[in-house]
Amino acid sequence: MKKQAVILAAGEGTRMKSALPKVLHRVAGIPLLNHVINHATQVGVEDLLVVVGHGAESVSRELPEKAKTVLQAEQKGTGHAVICAMDQLDPEALILILSGDAPLISAETLEKFIETHEKGNYAATVLSARLEDPTGYGRILRNEETCSLMGIIEEKDATPWQKSIQEINSGTYCFKGKALLDVLPKLSQDNVQQEYYLTDTLSLLKKDDLAVGVCCIDNAEEIMAVNTRVQLAQVEGIFRKRINHRHMMNGVTMLNPQNTYIDHDVVIGKDTVIEPGAMIECGTIIGENCHIGQNSRISDSFIESGVTITNSTITSSRVGEGTTIGPYAYLRPGSCIGKRVRIGDFVEVKNSIIGDDSRSAHLAYIGDAKIGKNVNVGCGVVFVNYDGKEKHQTTIGNNVFIGSNANLVAPVTIGDHAFVAAGSTITEDVPPEALAIARSRQSNKEEWNKEEQ
Repeated sequence: MKKQAVILAAGEGTRMKSALPKVLHRVAGIPLLNHVINHATQVGVEDLLVVVGHGAESVSRELPEKAKTVLQAEQKGTGHAVICAMDQLDPEALILILSGDAPLISAETLEKFIETHEKGNYAATVLSARLEDPTGYGRILRNEETCSLMGIIEEKDATPWQKSIQEINSGTYCFKGKALLDVLPKLSQDNVQQEYYLTDTLSLLKKDDLAVGVCCIDNAEEIMAVNTRVQLAQVEGIFRKRINHRHMMNGVTMLNPQNTYIDHDVVIGKDTVIEPGAMIECGTIIGENCHIGQNSRISDSFIESGVTITNSTITSSRVGEGTTIGPYAYLRPGSCIGKRVRIGDFVEVKNSIIGDDSRSAHLAYIGDAKIGKNVNVGCGVVFVNYDGKEKHQTTIGNNVFIGSNANLVAPVTIGDHAFVAAGSTITEDVPPEALAIARSRQSNKEEWNKEEQ
């Protein structure tokens, strides 16, 4: 059966106190909304409809191409949000209703939920959980004798006794397409908030003698929605715990998982060790037997096996096998570092290729360069790549030695086996096997600073 999902993402989220739409706040590296979309996709949803309203343009820009948007110009409740999508709903489909601010619900739970819905042949099924403190949630009303669902009451409309019920509505539903399309026009605004409640569809379906089910899950944290910055931090903590647990079960050592921050789509090979404070972000891939030192930050990068990174920052770069980075090195976007390379303390590399077995041990800037194999870049070397208007490239051959405090003023090429003397400012090409010296001859002025007698 075809599966559709309607994801509710139109709310303003005033309690977040933010100019950013609530569903775009990030956890584990991506917006809240995108987690919900990913989980829906994992259970075979073919047609994604995202109901947008507040910040519609911003939300739409963050969506994957496969998602379609539906505009809810005025927010008149959850039922109204689904009504806005009616003309795109398939009467023959199974339709999931999901909340864009509830990213913790897993694909496994959604699979169980759909299975319950289909086995029971229900017209509609609601996902529920039990909370010690159910404040703020709609309550599940059950028949005392049969325990079957009678309806859902929103907290603002509930009596004191109903508020004592601990089983709550998660805001996640599963409908037969035809049943949902038949019942949506029957919704009314006859409630305290004068909104169209999606929960009312369940009572209306029961009045038509259609079966309505409940799937109560054991892990209540999965239905947690984000309405405040405090809840955002709580959800981030839950994601971090899940992600770190997965990597450790796959053979990664974390010295302090509570202080290790890894985005949801990161891949890490076995026998890699990660020290406290490391932040590994945004699609990074790390090979086997690596060592990621404390407080290192790696984003959108590919780190091959056997690499050691110490207290360094790497962004949108590639690091070859057996290379050591840091401490306090900075690889900026476009850096491609070869195998067994040494990038030492306070070395900055930007948009450059560095060949195998080369080294820059400390205090250098390498920008817009192409460096060959077995090259030594001395302390204090600067690749002078910017003339005030444009960037230029420096090309260095194999087996070259660049002495300390040399300035290489691009565009310039240094041939294989060449040697640049310390303190030289190179403005012209250096032939292979040549020694380049570009500094004035030393002159000593005798007794120049002698005090007058």
